[in-house]
Amino acid sequence: MRIGIDAHAIGSQSTGNETYIKNLILALAEIDRLNEYVLFFTRPEVARQWEGRFPNVRVQLIRPHTPYARIPVSFPLAMYRAGVDLIHVQYTAPPFCHKPIVVTIHDLSFEHFPQFFTPRERFFFRRTIPHTARRAAKVLTVSEYSRRDIINTYRLPPEKVVVTPNGVGPEFRPTRDEERLQAVKKKYGIERPYLLSVGNLQPRKNLARLIKAYSRLREMVEDFRHQLVIVGKRAWLYRNILHEVNRSPYAGDMVFTGYVPESDLPDLYSGATVFVYPSIFEGFGLPVLEAMACGTPVITSNSSSLPEVVGEAGLMVDPYDEEAWARTILRVIEDRQLRNELAERSVQQAARFSWHRTAELTLAVYREVGARASIEVARR
Repeated sequence: MRIGIDAHAIGSQSTGNETYIKNLILALAEIDRLNEYVLFFTRPEVARQWEGRFPNVRVQLIRPHTPYARIPVSFPLAMYRAGVDLIHVQYTAPPFCHKPIVVTIHDLSFEHFPQFFTPRERFFFRRTIPHTARRAAKVLTVSEYSRRDIINTYRLPPEKVVVTPNGVGPEFRPTRDEERLQAVKKKYGIERPYLLSVGNLQPRKNLARLIKAYSRLREMVEDFRHQLVIVGKRAWLYRNILHEVNRSPYAGDMVFTGYVPESDLPDLYSGATVFVYPSIFEGFGLPVLEAMACGTPVITSNSSSLPEVVGEAGLMVDPYDEEAWARTILRVIEDRQLRNELAERSVQQAARFSWHRTAELTLAVYREVGARASIEVARR
């Protein structure tokens, strides 16, 4: 079987989507040498990095790369030329696609919180994603929460939607090398103990409320030393976040790193006293899993899929309650025994997730869809 995978997110600095598809491809290449894979890229410099890496994986470049031209025109032409038997995409498939579609839909945040997206994004997502979900042979998603949400929102048959949870790679582990930790702190201008949050600057990540909670924390404790470090590039509708920073008298103790290469993330997680993730809505929440794998105590929201991912390994707070965030952060900082317990439970919880398992579950779906397509062809 020749399986096409839309890999355009690789190299886009799009965090979750990029991490998912990159690690899925790497794991598939390890466990499956029977099928052939065609990866469709939009960035020549990224495509070159994948050429010749695996014997059963080949690369095809799609141009132009803008979604309004790529999805309806250049992508289906590239699929036709490549002769794929099925295609795996994230969120949106070409409107004219005569091959079976496997689509990964991480979450439906645009359906439930449209105010967190630009008008153009809302229009595009609502026109393309439901259509893709209904046409697809199978819909993959990353948590049981998202599975139920997709089934209920789009009224899909339950058997059509399959959970393939995200994983975490072996590079995410506790860093014990103090010199290395100090070097990464210096690189990003971190001068004191710090609280860490990882996620693009966008409304859904709830960073404006985190900044308010941090300011409240500083007011509660006169000699509070921790800085607030926020890792992530500016995405969309981020001005309210910057407004809260400018309003705070503690703005000088906040560090915004921008986009950080993945190689630095394990050290940033490991060096943090606490990882805080106040997101309002997540299909999974990869940074939470990465932080747990590094043995960092986690405080996250008690909403959407996050309780499912964290389990008993972290503390959970109402994402809208700034006072509760401030009090919970202070509790973890002041209680060394609690931090040690959370760190131990975090590593154990993270060990339940692997990209190898994600790939196994995904490959099973490919085989099922491919077998069904072969039967349908034989019946014609």
